[in-house]
Amino acid sequence: MGRSKSSHRWMQRHVNDEYVKRSQKDGYRSRAAYKLLELQEKDRFLKPGQVVVDLGAAPGGWLQVARSVVGGKGRVIGLDLLEIDPLPGVELLQGDFLEEATLARLETLLDGRPVDVVLSDMAPNISGIAAVDQPRSMYLCELALDFCRQALREGGAFVTKVFQGEGFDDYYRDVKASFRRVVSRKPKASRPKSREVYLVAGNYHS
Repeated sequence: MGRSKSSHRWMQRHVNDEYVKRSQKDGYRSRAAYKLLELQEKDRFLKPGQVVVDLGAAPGGWLQVARSVVGGKGRVIGLDLLEIDPLPGVELLQGDFLEEATLARLETLLDGRPVDVVLSDMAPNISGIAAVDQPRSMYLCELALDFCRQALREGGAFVTKVFQGEGFDDYYRDVKASFRRVVSRKPKASRPKSREVYLVAGNYHS
């Protein structure tokens, strides 16, 4: 069976994408690495020696960036429903963040040590139906924020992908209630037609 016209167009766009080409050249696992690199350049939330948890980490582009910044004295933990190929110096957990058992495994791994930065590039499986996809996406964002409130140290940072649409404004206000600084960013590596933006939140307070 041949590819549909839409899947062919996606493949052509992907192959010709400058960030896909750069990621292959630079050794990053995904073009998403450049989103985090740009956010880091602007907001400097990652620092040497930190404990970083990356939610929705597959295939590992963000993990590579985080690891390079926090260094040998830092700690990077990646969680995803999908299996992630091993990365030097990175701890990996495979599991569904929607399940309590997965959260319990993550808490065991942290062993009571507070987290400095929570990263979340989580997104639901897209159905193409906005009325279904947007609530699913916002629910994942809310779970990530709940995790911040359980695990982040005072003054910690949170970076999360959010799709603009129903629930976005309420969520933005919710994040602002727990962080003294919140900005919305649209990295250059984020495709122009995508509704995704990234909230970069700093100086967490409980």
